Amino acid sequence: MFDHTKIDFEVEKLPLIQSYEDYEGFSTQDKVPSDIGVGLRRKDTKQVLGIVSEDYAITQYDEIVRGVEEALALAQVDTTDAQFTTEVYDGGAKLELRAKFPAHKMTMREGKDSIEPEFVFRTSHNRTWANNGMMGLWRGFCYNTLVSGDKLAYVYGRHTKNFNVPAFASKIQTAGEFISGTGLERMRDWYDTTITRDEAINLFTKTLAVRTNNVSRKKEHNKVMLSNLMKIFDEENRHLHGRGRYEGYAQRDNGTLWSAYNAATYWSSHPNSKRGADHNVKVNREDRVRKMLHSSEWTNLETKSMALVA
Repeated sequence: MFDHTKIDFEVEKLPLIQSYEDYEGFSTQDKVPSDIGVGLRRKDTKQVLGIVSEDYAITQYDEIVRGVEEALALAQVDTTDAQFTTEVYDGGAKLELRAKFPAHKMTMREGKDSIEPEFVFRTSHNRTWANNGMMGLWRGFCYNTLVSGDKLAYVYGRHTKNFNVPAFASKIQTAGEFISGTGLERMRDWYDTTITRDEAINLFTKTLAVRTNNVSRKKEHNKVMLSNLMKIFDEENRHLHGRGRYEGYAQRDNGTLWSAYNAATYWSSHPNSKRGADHNVKVNREDRVRKMLHSSEWTNLETKSMALVA
């Protein structure tokens, strides 16, 4: 899909060295303490790309691109006549990916426009561009995530915080399934089905966040898990239905079933394990999401929208 020859390199950290002459004219070199900063360079050309903090998390371009490609393949996106663009800037410091899928052309905004689904993503090794990606149907967009159209998936964040390639790929896969026809009509209904935050809280309380108290043997909700799910839900509303980074956090009292579905799938693909991405945790969470989609709470929200249309 994308041009891997342009990203066929890795970057690494290296210590910073300061060179100076002492009062007797002798040249001296000292290593700069790493807690002040470290350099970032390409392994192949040794070209320095920037200076970053010691705890800067390197995500190689190839890992990101392969994650996106695998997600699009799993979503069965038709790539007939698709346009894939891979651009690397400043010697490898910045990366931009674009893809358009004319085979999945559809109408947007009450059928007024015929739009081709598009994927865009920007990232950088020198922190001039944050991890910023979107997939959807729009006339125009800016890289602060404000779009004119329907945004189906997004990611925004620094390399050192809240960026997880499998979780990002999962969002792209979900958006790909929306445009590829895998449950398309049902997902379109979810996108247009408005739910309140209270309804989202009730949904998660009785499905994903429910647990059995081993003492009382009664069902109750996990407050930490529910809080995490609602935080994701609010962010989904902000970016998918709101004004993205232009909008303050948790300003919306309403969302959609699509926001709830994206929150659930992101939660399932992003285990918060101290050991990292635990496979068993991920499998368990994906099973719970499947059960949520067949629960009476989810079904009632779906039928509510159908009743309003009728």
